[in-house]
This record gives sequence, structure tokens and C-alpha cells, in this order.
Amino acid sequence: MTSTASSMDSTDYRQDQAPQDQRPAWRQRLRRFGYAAEPGGDVRERLSPPFAEPGPRLWAVLGIGPVWAGRITRWSGWGGPLLVTLMAGVLRFWNLGSPKAVIFDETYYAKDAWALVHRGFEVNWEKNANDLILSSGGHVTVPSDAAYVVHPPVGKFVIGLGELMFGFDPFGWRFMTALLGTLSVLMLCRIGRRLLRSTLLGCLAGALMALDGLHFVMSRAALLDGVLMFFVLATFGCLLVDRDKARERLAAALPAFDDREGGPRRPDAHVAETTRLGLRPWRWAAGLMLGLAIGTKWNALYVMVAFCLMAVLWDVAARRVAGARRPYLAVLRRDTGLAFLATVPVALVTYVASWTGWILSARDGSGGYYRDWAEGDGKGGSWTWLFPDWWRSLWHYETQVYEFHTHLTSPHPYQSNPWSWIVLGRPVSYFYESPAPGKDGCPADAGEKCAREVLALGTPLLWWAACFAILFVLWRWFFRRDWRAGAIACGIAAGYLPWFLYQERTIFLFYAVVFLPFLCLAVAMMVGALVGRPGGGDTRRVAGATAAGVLVLLIAWNFIYFYPLYTGQAIPIDSWRSRMWLDTWV
Repeated sequence: MTSTASSMDSTDYRQDQAPQDQRPAWRQRLRRFGYAAEPGGDVRERLSPPFAEPGPRLWAVLGIGPVWAGRITRWSGWGGPLLVTLMAGVLRFWNLGSPKAVIFDETYYAKDAWALVHRGFEVNWEKNANDLILSSGGHVTVPSDAAYVVHPPVGKFVIGLGELMFGFDPFGWRFMTALLGTLSVLMLCRIGRRLLRSTLLGCLAGALMALDGLHFVMSRAALLDGVLMFFVLATFGCLLVDRDKARERLAAALPAFDDREGGPRRPDAHVAETTRLGLRPWRWAAGLMLGLAIGTKWNALYVMVAFCLMAVLWDVAARRVAGARRPYLAVLRRDTGLAFLATVPVALVTYVASWTGWILSARDGSGGYYRDWAEGDGKGGSWTWLFPDWWRSLWHYETQVYEFHTHLTSPHPYQSNPWSWIVLGRPVSYFYESPAPGKDGCPADAGEKCAREVLALGTPLLWWAACFAILFVLWRWFFRRDWRAGAIACGIAAGYLPWFLYQERTIFLFYAVVFLPFLCLAVAMMVGALVGRPGGGDTRRVAGATAAGVLVLLIAWNFIYFYPLYTGQAIPIDSWRSRMWLDTWV
């Protein structure tokens, strides 16, 4: 617990504030709400703060000597996240092929993926294709008639990789989503560790996501949103690593207070405003991940805007801490140009490249949908000579898809308004059967039919705790000027708020899986605050640790309680009804 508490008192907590004596009056007035001044000291520590480590009291209580304590501390940075990931992987891959059925939108994406990896474009399947695929073990002929689809190909190519490796069956088309779901837990552990400067809190964030029902179900279904979540989280992680690397480079360029090698650094306006930070490869990697995210689903465009703005503000804050008098102008001169090139053009090129199969398909009407549009209905015009036919055909396709998405209002029994997502107002049932006693896992003495359901429902106690965690990070960001809380809030806002622009559309709760990792980070940060600072009294620390431990254990129990509804296990109908906590879940 010392590690947790130490992380909440890191020198990185308010590193981007103005000094106490330079704060404007409005910040002084905010002190009544908890606003705090930044710590002084070495600028290098504020630019690149150290990771929190357990204190000697913890090792003494555990009876561990200093040698082993040092080894455990070194190993825990990767050892802890890998253990959490192992747990997540076992949960997600166990009996992955069950239910042996085409559940919910797998009826689109599993077949589209199989067509993409064999023909390069989606095709129209027979109405009884699902039954044929399941009964034949996937040994079916891929049709040649192109289909009109409304999502880019990256997510379906990812699903198709699993089908190529393991076959055209439920295990095969769910393999890659399970793999990415597992790897996203590892990423979140490491991201949380870097963001919160605490291995324990990072592992807690990953463990919370590993035990979330929505993430669990989306990791075991061949849908696109889990793939999108992976690439969005990867983008955030790349930008976070880039932030740390850039600040380390900036700190190294600052002059020292004295001649000691490795001594403390002092602010310098000239260095802060003129130092170039190089090509920054992690930012280019972020651009690649953004392109893959947009190539999975278009709503990643909002994420790109939010994350790029966040990255620019991070650069401004870094140069301000280093001593820049005009940090915005310095960033505009030194950073913005390369930042733009590394993200927007790279994302665009990646997105277009994802359509390669469609672009290379035949133009005589036997290729991808609308592939021949430029040579037919789109022929002629004053400026058509400026663009190749494939580009104009693709552009027309995209405009038609945009029209579809903005006018999609067909009612669906499981659609929900985004206002209700955060409290799990209307989850989506992916699969439901009512086996008779003695069949399909239903106990012979059940007395009546059982229920088998795969319900895309987040772990309720985790999501309801996240409601308070969101308020906490907003308070922490606004009143305590904590950049980490702001980063978490940005991730939530980028994945959540845009859906309020489309409240009349047919949309679903499972879209919320994209910002779920940031909810888990918010809860982990709140748990760290519950534990308290290392300088607090023992009574306060014990009470805080107890409250935090109880919350985490209740969330774990809640996942176990709803586990049958996440995996399609047959349970007596009374047990199923007892889990329908809200009427809107039925």
C-alpha cells in the first residue's frame, strides 16, 4: 500500500502549474476547493518524475530483505502486468468457441472477414449461410457478388487473421478479438503504471478491465468495437511514451544549478523555447495506430482530434515547466509541424492502404462494391482528370457510407441513448436460448427450462463506481491541475461525448467499450486517493486501504456473479431472473 500512496503524492502531480508566487488571483480563490500549488525543486524531476516505490515499512512487515526488495521492485514493472494479463488471457480463451453459434453481429463481420481475406472485398452470402458454415465446419464456397458494407476493412481483416489460422468457425473468428482483448489488458497495466507512476495502480487498472463484463464479452465476440478499443488504447499509449521521452530530452538540455554531473536542472527560457525534440518515433507510431483505428470504425476520427489536441497541450506544458516565456509560440515553431505530419497524414495513408484489396479488385463490375463507379455513373466532369478512377470511386463509396450512418434511425430492441450507458441502462443480448432440463447444460432437476445468455453488460459495481471516479478526475484536473486526471478525462470524452451528437441514431451500449480503459484508469486513480498520502496518519491510511480493498473485492465478486451471463452458461431461470437487477436488462 505504500507504493499506492506514494504515487498519489508524486512530484509529477502538479508539475505543469505556475509557481506559487506567480499564480493569478483566481487560482488563489480556488484553494477553498482543494487547489494546491506545485512543488518546487529540480525541474528535471518535474519534467520526468521517478516511479513510486514501496517504502521500507512494507518490506519490513512482509519480512523481505533489501536485496530481494530491490529485485521485486525491478521485476514488478513487467512481472505484475504479465501476471494480470495471464489471468485475463485464461478467462478470455477458456471455452472460446462456446456458444457454438453465430451471435449477434458476428453474422456480418465473421463472414465479411472470411470474404476479405479470400477475395479482398465483402460479398453477399446466402440467407442460410450461417447454418451451412456451422454444419460444414466452415467448408463453404465464398460468393463472388460484391456487398455494400458500411464499415472500413481493418477490423474485419483482423478477425480474418484468426479465421485463416484456426478455421472458419466460432473459435477462429473470435480468436483475434480475444487476443487483442488480452493484450489490451497488458497495455493498460503498462499505461496505468506510466501515467500514475505506480506499478500497483497500473496493475489495478488492468485487473479492473480484465474483470469487466463488457470488455470480457467483447473479447469473446467477433465484433469491431473491441478491435477499435485496442487501437485507440495503443494510440494513447504511444502518445504517453512520446510525452515522457520528449520531456526527458528537454530536461537533459537544460543547464544545471552547479557543475555536478547529473545535478539538479534549472529552468532556462532560451533552451525551453529553441530546443528541437527530434523526429519522435512514438508519435509516428501513434499516427499509424490512429489510421488503423479509423480503418476499423469512423468514430475514431473524434479520438484523433481529441488526442492530437491533448498532445499539443502536453508539449506546451513541458516547455512552460522548462522555463519558456511563450510556450504556445515555441510549440508552434518547434513541434506542431512534425506533430501534424506524424499523425494526420500517416493516419490518412494508413486508412487508404487498408482498402488495398478493394482498390486492386476488378473494375469490370466483378470487383468490390462501387469499384467501377468512376468508369460508369461517375464518368465525366470538369476535374475528374485530377484524380485516378480508384480514388473517385472510393470517395463516392465513402460519401454513401456517410449518408447511411447519419440517417440510420431504424428501431432496434436493444438500442439505447448514450445518457444511459454510464449506468448500464440497456445492455445488449448477443445470444439467448432456453434449453430444457437435462439438455445443453441445464440441470436435470431444474424443474423448468433454463436460460443461456451472452449479455454485453459491464460489471455493474465497476461502472457505478466509475460514475464517482469521473467526478473525481474532473475535480482533480480542474482544481488540482493534475495533468493525469486531464488525460483520463480526455480519453473518456473522446470515446463518449461524440455519441450525444447522434442521439436519434440507432446506437448501442457496447460502443462504450472504446472508453472503458479510461474508466478503469479513473477508478484506479480514485482508489489510490482513497488509500491516502504516505504522510497521513495510520488510522486514515488503514481506513482508506480497507475501503479500497473492499471496493476491489466487491467488483471481483460482481464479475464472478454475472459470469454465467457473460459466457452463455445454462442456469435455472430463477437464477437468471435474480441477475436482472434492472427491468431494462431483460
